[in-house]
Amino acid sequence: MIEQSKIALIAFLGNPGQEYAGNRHNAGRLLAERVPFAPSLSWQKKYKGLYTSLEGGPGFYAALETSRLPGIGEGGAAADAPARLHFLMPETYMNLSGESVQAAASFFKVPPARILVVHDELELSLGTVAFKFSGGLGGHNGLRSIKACFGTPDFWRLRIGIGRPNHDDISGWVLSDFSAAERPVLDQVLDAAAAALVRALVEGPEELLPEWNKKKLL
Repeated sequence: MIEQSKIALIAFLGNPGQEYAGNRHNAGRLLAERVPFAPSLSWQKKYKGLYTSLEGGPGFYAALETSRLPGIGEGGAAADAPARLHFLMPETYMNLSGESVQAAASFFKVPPARILVVHDELELSLGTVAFKFSGGLGGHNGLRSIKACFGTPDFWRLRIGIGRPNHDDISGWVLSDFSAAERPVLDQVLDAAAAALVRALVEGPEELLPEWNKKKLL
């Protein structure tokens, strides 16, 4: 059962270091640069990652709702809107992402059902984005680590499709950069996904279902 509550912690998965910055596996981190409030985020090393936060509450949500981002609905913040929104980019490398997410969630007492994990997804083609709550991990090492640390898969995911390669070298594929031909598509996907993430913060991610269950943007 999906818990009807607002997101309090957003984790953007990827690998640290400039050599990984443009990798398909870093689609989650790439989205962190596209959210409309990115200029207001001041990242610092904490919780085995890069951490920042913004004041939440009705003022924050009202400001987002009156923005010009496409698809932002009307209506006030829910009573359970968190006083602060927490943002995290784990620096443990992908396969230990859970250690970072758990450290931040434990400190701020955020339950798994109020965590949104942004990550790349092999099972979705490039140009497809999806919200999902709980369920399978699709072989994703970052999700596997988070489930192991929390003892549950019951957290939200924002899945950014990268597609499967036409060969068996999955590791090589996810750790390679988006191609020059893919970048224009990726740019449009990230902009749309950023707007969807804002909607998830304002309205609650459950409100985006089923519209954003494998939504093909391009």
